[in-house]
Amino acid sequence: MIKQYIESNQQRFLDELFELLRIPSVSADSRLKGDVRKAAEFLVNKFKEAGVDTVELCETKGHPIVFAEKIVNPSLPTVLVYGHYDVQPPDPLDLWHSPPFEPVIKDGKIYARGSCDDKGQVYMHVKAFEAMMKLKTLPCNVKFMVEGEEEVGSDNLGTFVRENKARLKADIILVSDTAIISLDHPSITAGLRGLSYMEVEVTGPNRDLHSGVYGGAVANPVNVLSKMIASLHDENGRVTIPGFYDKVVELSAADREAINKAPFSLDNYKKELGIDDIQGEKGYTTLERTGIRPTLDVNGIWGGYTGEGAKTVLPSKAFAKISMRLVPNQSNEEITELFTKHFNAIAPKSVKVKVTALHGGQPAVTPTDSAAFKAASAAFQEVWGKKPIPTRDGGSIPIVALFKDELGLDTVLMGFGLDSDAIHSPNEHYGVKNFLLGIETIVAFYNHYSKSN
Repeated sequence: MIKQYIESNQQRFLDELFELLRIPSVSADSRLKGDVRKAAEFLVNKFKEAGVDTVELCETKGHPIVFAEKIVNPSLPTVLVYGHYDVQPPDPLDLWHSPPFEPVIKDGKIYARGSCDDKGQVYMHVKAFEAMMKLKTLPCNVKFMVEGEEEVGSDNLGTFVRENKARLKADIILVSDTAIISLDHPSITAGLRGLSYMEVEVTGPNRDLHSGVYGGAVANPVNVLSKMIASLHDENGRVTIPGFYDKVVELSAADREAINKAPFSLDNYKKELGIDDIQGEKGYTTLERTGIRPTLDVNGIWGGYTGEGAKTVLPSKAFAKISMRLVPNQSNEEITELFTKHFNAIAPKSVKVKVTALHGGQPAVTPTDSAAFKAASAAFQEVWGKKPIPTRDGGSIPIVALFKDELGLDTVLMGFGLDSDAIHSPNEHYGVKNFLLGIETIVAFYNHYSKSN
């Protein structure tokens, strides 16, 4: 019955998703504040059409949160679905094969910013709910909380959660903002890394200088910053910040072996990325480096003249954005403090340093023996014909730890994207098959979870 409903409404589902994808809801760009709100309003209307009891655009100090609910019977279990409607900036635009906010389908994939992260995956939940309502098969209560600031740190969501605990009361949280190994090997994320995101500013002279007149006599902030950044890793790929690894728990040999049993081809990995070799912390495999080990990476660096042609300038300032992915037991607040202290300590006297924490989140591990996790596993088994593999995801969803701390609820991370979907990059895409199978699997989750309670 659900398969038939999805098949008969497939084109409408895609048309509606395309409407949402056309809205440039980039939360980091203040010029697009109206478009971010437009995306929220779009979801409000679609929740109404799908059959919720109530839906509200909840104002925050930043972008609004969409909250909707359908209470079938208070005695039944309640699932709280979380997602986000904001997207990453599309830059660099010249690397896109098609305009980022004009979705197109090529080779069975939807190309657009937000197609996978997270509009496409959020919309699966809207359509799964609609299907259960139309078919009169919704087996439990459901609440939706979809925010517009996930890509900029979810600063206002914590306040909303703390102020609305009664309203958000549920038995489990369901999130689709992660990936599966492949269409042939479904998986469920059982752990997420945390995040500490910094911006650094290095200042030398009080103005840009002529590089011929002053070069070699005055510190060049770009040169200094480059050297400071290079010193943040040693020859074995380990982060050199004192205390960085103090609380990192080394996994047992058995746990590491289990992680490396996941299907993975190093040759395909390198081919997909167009690289000749991999790099990372010595003594760990690629799956371990991206799932269970902390990292430090430069996300952007700039300073001086970068326009067309030449300008012989010794810049006054240089900047970089640096993110650190954290593993369980590491605190993003503590790591932020350690980074700030160390970066100031390694700066030469010839420059001044300013370190700003932009946003962060705690790492999280979800139990694999809960009724909800087992229901998600059974749903994949039913729809995909294969038992999903538990995995550790290298990305971060800071709200997962907050849900546990504030609401006392575990989260099931049942995502349907692929690592090759180019999220946060040009040419982000999401498989049509993933989208449709995701809707069907979400419906199956509700059925299995309700039976387990």
